[in-house]
Amino acid sequence: MDQKSIISLRGLSVFQKNKLVLSDVSLEISSGEFVYLIGKTGSGKSSLLQIFYADLPVEQGHAEICSYNLNAIKRSEIPYLRRKLGIVFQNFQLLDDRSVSENLEFVLHATGSKDKQVIENRILQVLDRVGLISKLKSMPHQLSGGEQQRIAIARALLNDPEIILADEPTGNLDPETSNGIMKLLLEICKSGKTVIMATHNYSIINKFPGKVVKCEEGSLITN
Repeated sequence: MDQKSIISLRGLSVFQKNKLVLSDVSLEISSGEFVYLIGKTGSGKSSLLQIFYADLPVEQGHAEICSYNLNAIKRSEIPYLRRKLGIVFQNFQLLDDRSVSENLEFVLHATGSKDKQVIENRILQVLDRVGLISKLKSMPHQLSGGEQQRIAIARALLNDPEIILADEPTGNLDPETSNGIMKLLLEICKSGKTVIMATHNYSIINKFPGKVVKCEEGSLITN
């Protein structure tokens, strides 16, 4: 893994419930790159993301991410790896019974933050980043889909990760709202973070160019 490379895969096979999903995957992703992971539903995009955050084990081949060797990672190390990754899902996954600030506070508590002032400051920083400080006390059901996704991105930024993994982040949004989310993700990338976005929306890729990696017929193709 060279110095710039933040993800390195060599000869990796990806299995989902003993079924081979992707085989002989080799890929290098550099720090600060914006990468699209494209392919049809069921082509292995989400399974590959699960490898990245150690939700699926590496059974064949080699995988390294944020200087962690996933072939040899200990269970006790996985939470530390995940702090280097911010994960954004298609369906937002906000806690419905808590306000925006309580949703974000919950994550910081879960990852070991205890200082009340530090927590409050960090929450304001990430909400400012996504342009939603005014929604601090709102409940998720009071927000539009686009606002909920911005809060999900704010949540992903809380621990200042090196990589943002976004799994179909615009899948439930209309085109105009999707454009806003894309611009936000590109701004985050320009600030030095690596962004990997799984999508099957080709119009977004044409509008916001980046490196394209395709899951197709059990293989990974880099354009």
